[in-house]
Amino acid sequence: MPRLVDQGEYVASESTFYRVLKAENQLKHRGAEKPAKPRYKPRALAATAPGQLFSWDITYLPTSVMGIYFYLYLFMDIYSRKIVGWQVYETESSELASEVMRDICERENIAPKQVVLHSDNGSPMKGATMLATLQKLGVIPSFSRPACSNDNPFSESFFKTLKYRPAYPRRPFDSIMAARQWVGTFVHWYNEEHRH
Repeated sequence: MPRLVDQGEYVASESTFYRVLKAENQLKHRGAEKPAKPRYKPRALAATAPGQLFSWDITYLPTSVMGIYFYLYLFMDIYSRKIVGWQVYETESSELASEVMRDICERENIAPKQVVLHSDNGSPMKGATMLATLQKLGVIPSFSRPACSNDNPFSESFFKTLKYRPAYPRRPFDSIMAARQWVGTFVHWYNEEHRH
């Protein structure tokens, strides 16, 4: 028997192997996949006054060329539901989002550490340029949980209001100027006339 052990061979009955494995807690299924990570509740974000919590996102606006879109960047104050900043661009990037955020902070007189900016996990939201801009401005970033599309409900709800409004164009936008003009009119209506 000692010679077999030296050779790395062990002699025992099947039941003995199972008894030893059970005693060492080694009988669990070991599949190729990792166990699911527990899902945590989202961090509760709340605003008690305007200028504390902003939500932002980007949505597609169709153009007259199939497969080509304009991108609406939109920032909303969660407390007042005021659109504090928006812009329509031909591309989606963190550099363009940074420009809009800088303009908002200047126009709204945002002090460092005053605003939490919540968004989903898109590449413009987490891009190095955007994160560096937020840090420089003193804006605190907040992100949705991964794979949870309903963690940014304010922006998603606004985009539904925008796209399902009867005045939303039935035809795609012919130019970026036409898209900007329509969005500008909509934002004015939303901020000044619409009951939130």
